[in-house]
Amino acid sequence: MKIYRPKKNRPKITVIGGGTGLPVILKSLKEKDADVTAIVTVADDGGSSGALRKMFNTVPPGDIRNVLASLSEIPNVQRKIFQYRFESEDKTLDGHSLGNLIILATSEMYGSIYQAIQLLAKMMHVDGHVYPAAEEPLILHARYTDGTTGSGESQIARPDKTIDYVSVSTTSDDGLPVKPAKKVVSSIRDADMVVLGPGSLYTSILPTLMIPEVGQAIVETEAQVLYISNIMTQMGETEGMSDAGHVDVLCKHLGKDFIDTVLVNNADVPEDHVAKISTDEYLYQVEHNFKGLQEKVPLIISNNFLNITDAGVYHNGDKVVEEILRAASFNHRE
Repeated sequence: MKIYRPKKNRPKITVIGGGTGLPVILKSLKEKDADVTAIVTVADDGGSSGALRKMFNTVPPGDIRNVLASLSEIPNVQRKIFQYRFESEDKTLDGHSLGNLIILATSEMYGSIYQAIQLLAKMMHVDGHVYPAAEEPLILHARYTDGTTGSGESQIARPDKTIDYVSVSTTSDDGLPVKPAKKVVSSIRDADMVVLGPGSLYTSILPTLMIPEVGQAIVETEAQVLYISNIMTQMGETEGMSDAGHVDVLCKHLGKDFIDTVLVNNADVPEDHVAKISTDEYLYQVEHNFKGLQEKVPLIISNNFLNITDAGVYHNGDKVVEEILRAASFNHRE
């Protein structure tokens, strides 16, 4: 068993994911003075991002917008303007975030989503690095346990189907392997720690991991790989799945037990609150299977990571990051 110390006093932490959970963790990491890199999924095809993706055949900007905002050090009023979502009778703009349009415009001006993000990161005084998982929009494909298939990030979660495996392709569907964006692979290989999540298992985390060079880098990196287990199950994705089940799915997709550390919430979400927030997407609290986790993961860190609000149940970013930084001081991969 080897001990792996951070290369510098400021630990280099690369976080992979998308959705609402990623910015929460990034904001807390920035406040704790970590050297943060965010690799953001580009398979989203719903909402404002999906509409812009379809109209302009562009990388969906929504998750990128939220990540830039979470790592930005601009004043709050400027951040609110960037995050503003139009409410208009004109359906052309209604529902779109101003930041999404700015990312789209900058990408069109410079002919590259990668260059657009780097320019906006400078303009917004981002403390860290932000990279799209790929420099072109990806299509997420699902194979279900009954042998049928489906495509589209917003379409593959179905109440009548169980996902068995997911993969990604480019919109050109030329049969060639999907290529990662610049610096994505190096940021995984050079990190002290790679953090997966929190986020939807099949639609926020796995789309990036299924880019061949990314998956290979994660399996081969000397960095500690830490997975933040979800608190709630999701319709069409993880109903009835324990925390160990989530880990099993990740390891199955990469063909190896590659996770060094898993963070699991051990506090109960009040039943009345579960009923209050239950929607077509979020269902029940993820059940614990510590025996199953022990068979796959060397280190299991459990704590009360709950942040319960009227809008839902989320991870407490500060508590999660406290455990991340504690774990980042060593590596226990054999």
